[in-house]
Amino acid sequence: MKISLGSDHAGYRYKEKIKELLPSLGHEVVDFGTDSEDPVDYPKFIRPAAEAVAKGECDRGIVLGGSGNGEAMAANKVRGIRCALCWNEETARLSRQHNDANVLSLGERVISEEMALNIVRVWLTTDFEGGRHANRIAQLEL
Repeated sequence: MKISLGSDHAGYRYKEKIKELLPSLGHEVVDFGTDSEDPVDYPKFIRPAAEAVAKGECDRGIVLGGSGNGEAMAANKVRGIRCALCWNEETARLSRQHNDANVLSLGERVISEEMALNIVRVWLTTDFEGGRHANRIAQLEL
């Protein structure tokens, strides 16, 4: 899969770790920044990462910040994006199985690096269940 990445300064370190992990799992990375821990406004980096998924230029996206909340909100402003803020493997699994999340949001200040990498692995390998969930997903686009 081709994965878009975007972060602000507070998510930069984990973004870089995820950027190292993804190719080892067979994925291609498109990094929309930021490129340091210097303070920035997160929408400038999150929106392009989400738009790449919405346009079909990337298969999925991962966005990061301090808590991941603002990043999830910014990504979800893009039509066609279903961004899930996840904090453990179970929320990651359910976001894919039940919600067909196409963007993952993580908070560097609220979860460990090990947990973040585990979440990414689970999220990337979990399929959408469809069935009763497909109708619910369709209602999000109304």
